[in-house]
Amino acid sequence: RIYGKRRRTTEVYMQDYLEKLNEEQIGPVMQTEGAVLVIAGAGSGKTRVLTSRITHLVSDLGVDPYNILAITFTNKAAGEMKERIAAMVGDSAERMWVCTIHSMCVRILRVCASSIGYDPDFSIYSETDKEKVLKRIIAGLSLEADEYFKTVKNLISARKNKDMDIEEFQAENKHLRNLGNYVKIMEAYEEELKKSNAFDFDDLLIKTYHLLAENRDALDKFAGRFRYIHVDEFQDTNVVQYQIVKLLSSEHGNIFAVGDDDQSIYGWRGADINNILGFEKDFKGAKVFKLERNYRSTKKILELANTIIANNENRKSKVLWTANDDGV
Repeated sequence: RIYGKRRRTTEVYMQDYLEKLNEEQIGPVMQTEGAVLVIAGAGSGKTRVLTSRITHLVSDLGVDPYNILAITFTNKAAGEMKERIAAMVGDSAERMWVCTIHSMCVRILRVCASSIGYDPDFSIYSETDKEKVLKRIIAGLSLEADEYFKTVKNLISARKNKDMDIEEFQAENKHLRNLGNYVKIMEAYEEELKKSNAFDFDDLLIKTYHLLAENRDALDKFAGRFRYIHVDEFQDTNVVQYQIVKLLSSEHGNIFAVGDDDQSIYGWRGADINNILGFEKDFKGAKVFKLERNYRSTKKILELANTIIANNENRKSKVLWTANDDGV
């Protein structure tokens, strides 16, 4: 009797949230197995698709929320996504990880820190902490802060985001003026981090990547747990973030990536558009869906946007349309 009651409730609820989706959106929500890429044009309701898919997994297919991971790229977006999911599936949402990729890495590292030579109560350097340490190191080396500070700060992040060691950094930047001084600052900075049992934001990613790539027990633990992995704003992922996601999906193969190559504007901070463009090569048999109906803009705006963006050379072809008014 209880099962029958729950099933009837679920059927009504399923009908409810499906009625809020258009035909384009229903396809990726129902495609729950294997690799799925959703090319979601601006204003096409991508967050609704992602949260509806998670609702479908939990409420209709009986997937344990403990086995679901949803990653996005800002605290605000993660908070909003968590609220939406909780409103749809209730308290069980607390059992799934809905977080930024940096927050996810912190949680993984807290569990496995000892295996890479850190205490689990490690601290995380804010940008302000990082700046203070760098200024102190530069002064200690009797170098001019005005000459080195901003450049070395950016170089440290760039090196880590590319997963380069010091030797690779030197080879790539052999024509950099005063390269030896930059290397001294970087080495002193890394020593300070290790001595303080601390990571900076870039370390959270690179340390997690190497942990999962080199420690089979850690990979088995987390790749085994997360049967269904969701990545929002996929166009914003860099090389290291993408490698982490691939490792986490290596056991079950269920990865759901939502993004728009036309909205990839963060190349200057390491975002790699090839993560979207090469998705089907990395995940054989991947299903690709396009969300082209725009709910936000007028026909005139979309006509202009489509005309301009069509000139981009490296992109997934799409044409946004709307049932909204023509507009001015």
